[in-house]
This record gives sequence, C-alpha cells and structure tokens, in this order.
Amino acid sequence: MPVEVTPGQISHGGSHGISMWGAPGSGKTTFLAALSIALSRRNDDWKIVGSDPASTDYLIDKTSELSGGRVFPEASKVVERYHWMLIGPTTKKTRWWSRKPKLGAQPRIRINMIDAPGGLYASGGRTAEGLADLRQRELLDSLTQGRGIVFLFDPIREFKVGDAFDHLHAPLTRLAERMLAADEMQDGKLPHHIAVCITKFDDRRVLDTAMGQHLINVEPDDPYGFPKVSDEDAPTLFRELCRISRNGHAELVLNTLGKFFHPDRIQFFVTSSIGFFMDRHRNVFDWDDSENLLPQEPGQGLRVRGQVRPINVVEPMLWLGQRLAATNPAGVIPR
Repeated sequence: MPVEVTPGQISHGGSHGISMWGAPGSGKTTFLAALSIALSRRNDDWKIVGSDPASTDYLIDKTSELSGGRVFPEASKVVERYHWMLIGPTTKKTRWWSRKPKLGAQPRIRINMIDAPGGLYASGGRTAEGLADLRQRELLDSLTQGRGIVFLFDPIREFKVGDAFDHLHAPLTRLAERMLAADEMQDGKLPHHIAVCITKFDDRRVLDTAMGQHLINVEPDDPYGFPKVSDEDAPTLFRELCRISRNGHAELVLNTLGKFFHPDRIQFFVTSSIGFFMDRHRNVFDWDDSENLLPQEPGQGLRVRGQVRPINVVEPMLWLGQRLAATNPAGVIPR
C-alpha cells in the first residue's frame, strides 16, 4: 500500500507521539533497529534522524548490532523515550514559464517513540493511587498523550505461549478509562490510530500459512522475487494465525481492536525485521532455502544468517505519520 505524506508539514511532538506495543519477545527493539536499515534500502530520500543525542546513539548502536554483528538487539528492560524525525525527499513543482522546476517543501514526520518492555503491557494489580508500577503509569501517560500505536503481533509466540490478548486488553481498558475521564472518546472509540504489524514473516511457519491461504504474491518488478502479502490481505492472514493460538484467545484480539478503534484507523501490515535469506551468488529468492535465522551454541540464542532485508517496517511509520497529520491539523504547521 503506497503511503503519501503531505509535503511541507511538520508535526509537533505532543499528540503526534507513536508508542510501541506488544508482548515480551514480540520484536519491538529489533523492529526499531530494522527501521534505519529499511530506510537505507529504499530507492528514495526518506531517512531517519535523531532529535537528541540519546536517540541518535540508540539508532547507531542498534542498527550496528543488527546489520554488522547480525545479532538481535537486547530487548528493552526499562521505558525508553526516543525522538526521531522521518525526513522525505524534497518535492519539485513544474512552472510553465520556466524550464527549471521550483523546489517545494520537504515532508517531515516527527516521531516520539516509546519503547517499553513487553511485560509492562500485561494485566497487573492496582492500588488506590492507580497503577501499581510507576513504569506502567509512565507508559500509560505516553499512550494517553499520543495518538499513534504500533502493535506487534508475534504469531510464533502466540502459538507457543498464547498471551497476545492479555497484553492488548489490559492496557486498552486502562487507556479507555483515562480517555473517557478526559471526555476524549469519539463515538465510544479511542481517538488513536493503530498499525497492527504481523511479525516474523520470514519464519517458514508464517510463510507457509500465508501460502496455504493463497495470499502470497510477487511484485513483477522485484528483481529478487521475494514473496509478500498485500496490506489488503493482511487481515485475512491475521485471522488465520489467530486460529492456531495456544489457548485459543488470539481470536479475541481482532474483536477487541474493533471495539476500541474506529475501523478506518486500523491498518494491518505483514512485516519482518530481518527479511528472507538470499544466497549472494544466486541473488534470487529460493523458496526451498528462505529462513534467515540460525541457532547458535546452546544459550546464545539465534543469529541472522544472511543480509538484513526488512519487510514492511517503514510503511507503518509513514502511514501513522500521514494519518496523524491529517486528523490533527492543529498539530501541524507549514514550513
């Protein structure tokens, strides 16, 4: 799904913040690390730049770990705040009286990213003062102030553990409580936009599920022949993957999203932070040799086998940036 962003507009921080959301091990930290790599592989001028030293350091360190060391970045243990700017190509406007086009404004999307440990999203106890954990309270504050959410759904974890619903329902209910108290619910729904990212498309089990549902297509202009699932077909894959949940509760995730969010503010994406393996000598996707993860020595986890080629990592960010700018003109100023 192509994403267009209105040129020459800068979204302020505040209500335009985007928060990561997902169960432990769903890949939030790796997703962020893959963002810079994905932008570098695009054939356009979109780039990500840190707005402060800590955000720049994070971008450099995590990108290096994933691309150079080919190891998964360490998952977040605390709530971390990052402030980045997605900067796009300068537009050109043709003038009938001049051969030289006029340079237009440059699209910029300000992203305040909250990366939090997955465990903070699960249900937990409450006290008379509010949330029991101060970190949960800080995270809920960011969700209340923001209007964009990236929710990572890990189908492999769901098959093994089956806790996606637990990590969705609890924070949504608490967020709705706050928004209702602030009189910011719209027709009984949250005012947020949510990008639902089905992760680990590179895993053979996810790929085979998509193939079994006849959802796979290959872009005719893709020289590598990588498989993909369109954004229009992504909800179908999501529903199918929910059926293989360990405890059967994953089907509640889709219904819960529909109860809390406006339908036109939900978008599904099939993603992978590392992409498929491709032999560098053949330089084409091999359906019989596609997995890009290799087990290491016991206790050392997994290692990326080949080059990192993220799938659909940039698109959720650009979609959220576009939608937030369109629905909150007060938070956008022309350059």
